[in-house]
Amino acid sequence: MSVIEIISGILLLVSCVVIIFTIMLQESKQANGLNALDGGASETYVSRYGAKTKEKFYAKLTKILAVIFFVVSLIVDLVIKFF
Repeated sequence: MSVIEIISGILLLVSCVVIIFTIMLQESKQANGLNALDGGASETYVSRYGAKTKEKFYAKLTKILAVIFFVVSLIVDLVIKFF
């Protein structure tokens, strides 16, 4: 194994773990049963608008990490085939 293969393997592993944790941090998009009972009255300004910025951040981070994972996977494949 070459040094490039080892480094790229480590990058793949780290990006996989970070993608998993980022996805786990995101809130579910499913409707909450309690919201149906009280009509959503328990929502506050912070819970409605503050969470959206966090959700957008996690969604953007997930996309960036997925692209990094894809690019590193392609690089590993090309390195293995041509070297």
